[in-house]
Amino acid sequence: MTSNGTTDRQRAQLDWTAADESAVKYLRALAMDAVQKVGNGHPGTAMALAPAAYLLFQRVMRHDPSDPRWLGRDRFVLSAGHSSLTLYSELFLSGYGLTMEDLQSFRTWGSRTPGHPEFGHTAGVETTTGPLGQGLATAVGMAMSARYERGLFDPQTPDGESPFDHRIWVIASDGDLEEGVTSEASSLAGMQKLNRLCVIWDDNHISIEGDTAVAFTEDVVARYEAYGWATHSVDRLPDGDIDREALYAALTAAITESNRPTFIRMRTTIAWPAPAAQNTAKAHGSALGAAEVAATKAALGLDPEASFAFDPAVLAEVRTALTSRVAAERAAWQAGFDAWRAGQPDRARLLERLLAGELPAGFDAAFPSYEVGGSVATRKASGEVINAVAAVMPELWGGSADLAESNNTTIEGGGSFLPEGSALPGASPYGRILHFGIREHAMGSIINGIALDGLTRPFGGTFMVFSDYMRGAVRLSALMQLPSTFVWTHDSIGLGEDGPTHQPVEHLWSLRAVPGLSIVRPADANETSAAWHATLSRRKPVGLILTRQNLPTLISSEQAMSGVRRGAYVIADAPEPAVLLLATGSEVQLALAAHDRLKAEGVGSRVVSMPCLEWFDEQDEAYRDSVLLPSVRARVAIEAGSTLGWWKYVGDRGRVIGIDHFGASADYQVLFNEFGITVDAIVSTAHSLQH
Repeated sequence: MTSNGTTDRQRAQLDWTAADESAVKYLRALAMDAVQKVGNGHPGTAMALAPAAYLLFQRVMRHDPSDPRWLGRDRFVLSAGHSSLTLYSELFLSGYGLTMEDLQSFRTWGSRTPGHPEFGHTAGVETTTGPLGQGLATAVGMAMSARYERGLFDPQTPDGESPFDHRIWVIASDGDLEEGVTSEASSLAGMQKLNRLCVIWDDNHISIEGDTAVAFTEDVVARYEAYGWATHSVDRLPDGDIDREALYAALTAAITESNRPTFIRMRTTIAWPAPAAQNTAKAHGSALGAAEVAATKAALGLDPEASFAFDPAVLAEVRTALTSRVAAERAAWQAGFDAWRAGQPDRARLLERLLAGELPAGFDAAFPSYEVGGSVATRKASGEVINAVAAVMPELWGGSADLAESNNTTIEGGGSFLPEGSALPGASPYGRILHFGIREHAMGSIINGIALDGLTRPFGGTFMVFSDYMRGAVRLSALMQLPSTFVWTHDSIGLGEDGPTHQPVEHLWSLRAVPGLSIVRPADANETSAAWHATLSRRKPVGLILTRQNLPTLISSEQAMSGVRRGAYVIADAPEPAVLLLATGSEVQLALAAHDRLKAEGVGSRVVSMPCLEWFDEQDEAYRDSVLLPSVRARVAIEAGSTLGWWKYVGDRGRVIGIDHFGASADYQVLFNEFGITVDAIVSTAHSLQH
């Protein structure tokens, strides 16, 4: 046994026993029964995949059902999340805590077996999947994370001999490989030579609309070869079932692959061995029907009348065999880990801090502050914050979708995250600078994959208008509540001459509509620093919305640090304000100028900077009322974007100054003036509310 827990048995010929074959039959029956009971779901794929998933969990993957978050475990990603029963059945069989009752409550209220696997909901689920393509792309992030963490903790140990060497196994469907995000991510994975990643393609030729030939006829294996992956093809047995021996050989070959990710094309028959339903589109997403379920059980040699059955003797034998293998592999891993910890005390302390989710010493002091009266773009201030904090926070790393110079996402001197042997300047397999290329959607998924490990803090940047391209990944980050940080710059018509194609208008409220995602649009450099401080302290998904153009530094560092974390706070006031001026980002300066004008004209106003509406909404009612005085119903919100959601804050007597149309190509000062985002407009509107 090697120090990372790979046994000699894994490299030997497959020893497939009668108990193994019996267990797979019961797994297939459970897939039918669970869908039949609830009346909906996806039985066919789970039936076909039962031998493959069984091989992974029982023979190949290093995992410990008694400790689902074990540091040394391999990761399994069911990218084909619609086949959730494939995973749930293995979690039941392996002893992760799922019971037969959980399988019986599949897809029902309050169950631990929802329609698609959900991270944080069911022990053993490594990531939420279901939106096709996301699982595979997220797994690429997991593999990149594994390499970066290797560099943090154990860079000198030869490959395959470190306790930090683990693998990422993926089962993907035809639909996953049709989605563009997997092409983006797989291209990057091949370039990065992520040899600890293995994707098994369930090539069953069936989707909801029938034969995949109606839309998907390319040579997928050749495509993955072109990406730089090692490829294998596993054909069906003459009866249509999976060839277990051939699949096992391909899986063991993946373990020995030294410098490429592995892609295994596995030809299957959906719903095998259902007499009438196999190889049909109906079997993809519908219950098979009582008669077909009974006929299939008979074909499997099982009792057609028994439902949710599993021979106790077979279950005990399978679990005992797995427990024995886990114990041996875990003992070997622990010996290697203990030796590492004794020999690397400083790195061991770093690991302990990261496992505890603690911030480093010197964290608060690392954040830069800016003199009021200066001028700097918030994207530039963000870059300065990243570099200052990176000096004390080795777990902070990230990059951009080919826009680093514009997004200011480069950690100076951090080295480019590139594979061993790269001749490019600054290349390092453990570099802190991620180069995603122009792959925004994959970037979002990869950031999620890194964040899922929980040890490091990843960020990824692009222009705000291109957040649309990564929407699916952003939504999943919010659903899973991951500490993913999205740096979105060029935040409004303020980017100027690039014109309406690049000027986000509807994006702020579109992103604010995502539950659980915090959108932070700082007003100046000090708010930007405070926004990063709050983001890295909270460990939840955040989108930082930053300007291209310079903004005056308006708010002291102390005031920003205190106020930004609460989402909104008062930055200018009158003894008895008659109107409230609410603003975010670059428009805060306009609100302050309007405040001074109104004061000179005899109207008292309060200016509220509202960098993060989500954080403000989290505050108690007393604080919210202390900022947005309920007695003052004359309110003006100012934001250079859609006015859609501001009515919640301005009420029935308020007004919103914004842009409910696309922009234009011109200097940003001209655009703000032409579109009425001006001090004059704010003052005029405030006066109109006094009558």
